[in-house]
Amino acid sequence: MLGAIIGDIIGSPYEFGSDKTKDFLLFAPESRPTDDSIITIAVGCACAEAELWDENNFKQLLCEYIREIGLRYPDAGYGDRFYQWMIMDEDEPYGGYTNGSAMRVSPTAWAADTLPEVEELAKWSAEITHDHPEGIKGAQAVAAAIFLARTGADKAEIREYIEENYYDLNFTTDEIRPTYSHDMTCEGSVPQAIVAFLDSEDFEDAIRNAVSLGGDGDTIACIAGAIAEAFYGIPEDLQEEAFEYIDEDLQEYYWSYADTLYR
Repeated sequence: MLGAIIGDIIGSPYEFGSDKTKDFLLFAPESRPTDDSIITIAVGCACAEAELWDENNFKQLLCEYIREIGLRYPDAGYGDRFYQWMIMDEDEPYGGYTNGSAMRVSPTAWAADTLPEVEELAKWSAEITHDHPEGIKGAQAVAAAIFLARTGADKAEIREYIEENYYDLNFTTDEIRPTYSHDMTCEGSVPQAIVAFLDSEDFEDAIRNAVSLGGDGDTIACIAGAIAEAFYGIPEDLQEEAFEYIDEDLQEYYWSYADTLYR
């Protein structure tokens, strides 16, 4: 979960592309938590408080926390349809299939104890807005990869599961880097984020791989960072530096669920 936030902060200056190098300043003056971090934190709060296997309760809390926290940061970079959904009174999904469902899903992978449970929570977390099959698929794939990583699966096992159930991962970051461009759909960014992790040597390298692709930099790094955290852990110095970019209110929300889900 924190890996997602760190990836987002590091990737935030490159939301609309990078110069396709892995040699960049991790924390730049313009780095900040974007909507990816803020809505991830909202999902974490709901996961910690909800009666997890009561779908209606879980979805209701998701909607409440997303609006409560998200609307405190109106300039965080939300998509137009998502922002309109936040300010509406009715909790109706809008058929979303962008990577918004995948970037916010990481807390669900820490909230449940089995892979089928994680995939069900991921589905519910997507459906409040991103009820298109591709939106659900992206969220479930990311949550599954995180759960497998945190429960001891190796990279070959993670790759095999994702390929059998979700996406073709038969490419490398080096192969696609020259021609890959900004793509906010799940199918056009989630596989790339997963491969950024699979091709990595450590947590930092996963983030650098993600940003270097030159696509939707903050979100791809957010997803890659979430999986990399579960697999490698996060260096203490990166944790400390990241929290310098997160204001006290947002940190309070984060800690309200982190100790519960990191068990």
